[in-house]
Amino acid sequence: MKFRKGNHMKTIHQEFLTGERALFQGKDLQIFDTTFADGESPLKESRNIELYGSMFKWKYPLWYSRDIRMEDCILFEMGRAGIWYTENLSMKNCIIEASKTFRRASGISLDHVTMPNAGETLWNCNQVQMKNVTAKGDYFAMNSSNMVIDGFELVGNYSFDGVKNVEIHHAKMLSKDAFWNSENVTVYDSFISGEYLGWNAKNLTLINCTIESNQGMCYIDNLVMKNCRLLNTTLAFEYSTVDAEINNTIDSVLNPSGGSIRAEGIRELILEADKVDVAKTVIQTADALKEAV
Repeated sequence: MKFRKGNHMKTIHQEFLTGERALFQGKDLQIFDTTFADGESPLKESRNIELYGSMFKWKYPLWYSRDIRMEDCILFEMGRAGIWYTENLSMKNCIIEASKTFRRASGISLDHVTMPNAGETLWNCNQVQMKNVTAKGDYFAMNSSNMVIDGFELVGNYSFDGVKNVEIHHAKMLSKDAFWNSENVTVYDSFISGEYLGWNAKNLTLINCTIESNQGMCYIDNLVMKNCRLLNTTLAFEYSTVDAEINNTIDSVLNPSGGSIRAEGIRELILEADKVDVAKTVIQTADALKEAV
């Protein structure tokens, strides 16, 4: 992410700005310890802006903006719908209390960002990097694409619906209906708890993950699981094509469409020949191999 620097940048210190469009079309600004109080769209259509230790207390602060750097800043609750249609923005050590932040934006970098009210956040965004981000709220990251995430904590249902080309590392997600309708998602070294995980996804890969899910991983085209554990996971893999390596006992498996499942054991295996071609799925369990010996 590149920003222009030089003596041409104007500096603003410790201002208290009010009124609509307080710095409309601002350009080449370094802003320190400034409060944007009541007044919509204070930095709408801005360019090449650096913000340090500043606060936004009203709606739509950064719409149609470009080349924005923010450090140690806060978007308060009423700073909602704060960053839409914006390109090339980085945030570090920031708190976003507002909901509906980031919509149809691109080139987003979030580092140590906290979002306690992240409902409907990161919708239809592209080229997103997140590191050490925490979020709470439903419908996180709907229809976004080309995301790389490392160190992520989420409490909120219906996350990552319709996303494409997403890579996630070291996450803890409490999220019902995560990754529905997604495509090309890979999750590494993570814990996910939530019912109906991954339905209608295509190319969903889970590596070194622990999953807890009622009716999880169903209706998936090309589900890959490597070195994973399934805890309290029931009626898994229904109508999914699956290549699964599970290192513990699965509670129950229901009517996979095809592929292979390798596990320590399966407490309940339901294969209904009138619903799926049973011959298309190879199932191997360590329990069965021990009995054979």
